[in-house]
Amino acid sequence: MDININTLQELAGATPEILKYAGINKIFLFYGDMGAGKTTLIKSLCAALGVKDEVTSPTFSIVNEYAAENGPVYHFDFYRLKEQGEALDMGYEEYFFSDNYCFIEWPEKIAGLIPDQYTGVRIAVAEDGARQITVENI
Repeated sequence: MDININTLQELAGATPEILKYAGINKIFLFYGDMGAGKTTLIKSLCAALGVKDEVTSPTFSIVNEYAAENGPVYHFDFYRLKEQGEALDMGYEEYFFSDNYCFIEWPEKIAGLIPDQYTGVRIAVAEDGARQITVENI
């Protein structure tokens, strides 16, 4: 599924379509360059799931946990990981296999640890600032 938006502010409008398309998948992998809008989109997804907490990038903490109506939502940012073993040390399995929503930024840093089923979200930025969001269930 492809979604085209003109500005970063329009990312929120893509949220219901992405959640509907994902179906029962609760693991989301977000790909895109720095500043593409991954965290902004995750904020909108969290709001749609009933998260009342402030959603911020967990760049330094690696994972943030947010309270939501149907259980916790986990938000990962693996950008600063130097090696995949750091995710093992933090107990990533407890999160990924908890049957709660997991939003993962920079999943390429932990490629060997990704579950078999997930929803991939790629955000590409055009020169004019427009974004193409490609969503794929794996």
